[in-house]
Amino acid sequence: MKLLTVTIPCYNSEAYMGKCIESLLPGGDDVEIIIVDDGSKDHTKEIGETYQEKYPNMVRVISKENGGHGSAVNTGLEHARGMYFKVVDSDDWVKESEYSKILEKLRELTGGDNVLDMLISNFVYEKVGEKHNKVMSYKHALPMDKLFEWKDVRHFRKGQYILMHSVIFRTKLLRDCGLKLPENTFYVDNIFVFEPLPYVKKMYYMDVNFYRYFIGRDDQSVNEKVMIGRIDQQLKVNKLMVDYLVSKKNENGIHKKTRRYMTDYLDIITTISSVMLICSGTQENLLKKQELWSYIKRKDQLLFMQLRYGLLGSSMHLPGKGGRKISVEAYRICKRFFKFN
Repeated sequence: MKLLTVTIPCYNSEAYMGKCIESLLPGGDDVEIIIVDDGSKDHTKEIGETYQEKYPNMVRVISKENGGHGSAVNTGLEHARGMYFKVVDSDDWVKESEYSKILEKLRELTGGDNVLDMLISNFVYEKVGEKHNKVMSYKHALPMDKLFEWKDVRHFRKGQYILMHSVIFRTKLLRDCGLKLPENTFYVDNIFVFEPLPYVKKMYYMDVNFYRYFIGRDDQSVNEKVMIGRIDQQLKVNKLMVDYLVSKKNENGIHKKTRRYMTDYLDIITTISSVMLICSGTQENLLKKQELWSYIKRKDQLLFMQLRYGLLGSSMHLPGKGGRKISVEAYRICKRFFKFN
């Protein structure tokens, strides 16, 4: 069994996947790299197979019909032979010096009485045109360099949340919780870091800038214009997250801080959905915004109240054209401050 499985979902990734793969090769025999060719129409498969031939004990290529990012992650998880599981997108990469520290810590924490469920580290926004890249760090919210539980978690600031780039999960935990991401849907990475949380008991945070998250391609899914064009998929993911959190409402054994974090994360996702619908400027999308909030209200009145009348929810419901203009401008300011797309 390998220590870590890294899955790289690839669709028409020939222009940049090499940098991603090269950054992961220093992991050596402890790591398996699964390149999932999600029905690419370029030379993605051939590039992957070149690495597979050169590193047969480390690299595997799995080709499948196109099913989207979630489908590729599902495939990687299904075939994973590592004790731990990470997703690295094909246009991103990892920092070698921090990579070795991550692997060393996983080795150290493997086989003890306390089973590590989730390792968290920082990621860096590698944004085109920026001289100083923002680091997403968690040192004010999470205990550092020790095993901890949800009861030990402190308050997350607005704009500070755990993304797919931040986490390495125990593979068996992901399988045991039944994680299966929707196919042919963008933005499912939010589900990946949401649904496993009630099952996570032991965590470890390392204050290292491990993952490099590239932002800047015009066709990237987090590009604002692209998000507005795919708003129905964002809404689908948003509603699935609402459904999941509501389904866990009366379940015993979930720590109150887990619920609080999940509610705050859903607050951010719902705000993103709302502001994208407002930014589009169309009457159709304003009606979709109204329908989204009505959906949450129908699902759970208390959850609706928590989201609707919090700071973010209130800012998304300022009345009239003037109110919507203020909401969008507030989003633009946050975008510049937090340097997100």
